[in-house]
Amino acid sequence: MRVRSGRTVRDLRRENRTAVLQRLYFDGPLSRFSLGPATGLSSGSISNVVAELVADGLVEEAGSVESAGGRPRTLLRVRPDSGYMIGVDVGETRIRIELFDLALTELARVERPLEVAGPRRIDRYDVAVVVRHLREGIVEVLQAADIAPERLLGVGIGVPGIVARTADGAVVHGQTIGWDAVPLERMLRDSHLLPDTVPYYIDNGAKTLGQAEMWFGAGRGARNAVVVLFGSGVGACVVSDDTRTGRAIEWGHLTVRVRGRRCRCGAQGCLEAYAGAEALLERWIEAGGRPPAPADEETALTAMLAAAYPTAGPDGTSAQADTTALAVLEETAEYLGAGFSDLINLFQPERILVGGWAGLQLGTRFLDSVRSYATSYALSYPAANVRINLGTFGPDAVTVGAGILPLADFFAHGGHRTEPEREEPLPAWRTTLQERAAH
Repeated sequence: MRVRSGRTVRDLRRENRTAVLQRLYFDGPLSRFSLGPATGLSSGSISNVVAELVADGLVEEAGSVESAGGRPRTLLRVRPDSGYMIGVDVGETRIRIELFDLALTELARVERPLEVAGPRRIDRYDVAVVVRHLREGIVEVLQAADIAPERLLGVGIGVPGIVARTADGAVVHGQTIGWDAVPLERMLRDSHLLPDTVPYYIDNGAKTLGQAEMWFGAGRGARNAVVVLFGSGVGACVVSDDTRTGRAIEWGHLTVRVRGRRCRCGAQGCLEAYAGAEALLERWIEAGGRPPAPADEETALTAMLAAAYPTAGPDGTSAQADTTALAVLEETAEYLGAGFSDLINLFQPERILVGGWAGLQLGTRFLDSVRSYATSYALSYPAANVRINLGTFGPDAVTVGAGILPLADFFAHGGHRTEPEREEPLPAWRTTLQERAAH
């Protein structure tokens, strides 16, 4: 049956279920009485939808609250154990895999370091190695929490690079990591690790970071924001009324200096060649800096900050600051400020939020300087209407955002799991999951 707008009754029921689930999820627990004005639905529609959601095991009672002159009103909430998600961050030095319940409570975690296997940094992104880490990690978190894979709403994966949607599933174009049209979704699906009913959601890591900040972090309530991922390289996610789920942009590969430094993407003069943590450390070494060796990027950046901003000793005196490190950091702040000004002029956001492991380390030290440069380079009107702050999520932001991808799709379908065109019987997971991961 169709209504006049062209939508079916099923569409309307799904939209009503989505509205109730989202309000309970973000603002709950709520009573049936409170759900009416919060969703714009009639009391009859609320009663019907709540009854369905309770029968489906998605909503449960959560105590009661006194009403004005009447019986106490029963509070409702989304059941945390009514579904599970896996979030994955294919990061720059490690792969992090986390299992969440519906309330995004972490139930299990696995981390796998990405070791450099050859003379080039990109050798750590060997596709077969990454896929093996993903298979083994998914098995481990499910077994650690004793969750059957059939209960998963999906697996969200944040990756570096551009993600294209094809008939073969998500394909990753990661020029800076040596991935040329890698059919990651098909490779995972072909492993038969999970039931066909469990979907994979693969997207750019900056977008998954943006998802986390916009849903639960410093971006909540903003209609227009840019979330910046600052790690070995730099990327960004733009969220606006037209792109509520966010759109990843290759911000790090805007040209900030003609015929400038060679970027790891192969081009010259990219922002990432000056402002990414990898390039920042290279510039410090070229200027005479001496990071501890051997050391990974995070340890080296910590050492650089300590050299530039020495802390006071027990007697109250401070060591002399490393002027070389200070000069490189100040130059980096200016490059970042110029990059932020491009974001301000192009998108006129309400907020720019800085995340990523390097962004969180550096932001507390020179975010004020970045703000100053950004507003001086940008047009005055949009610059006066933007706030530039650190994101509120820590290093788990990409993983949490990846876990949100299947959750958002679950809500969009009114709390129904997306089903494939055909479903094949699968063997019992406990006896085959480890076996399938090894193939």
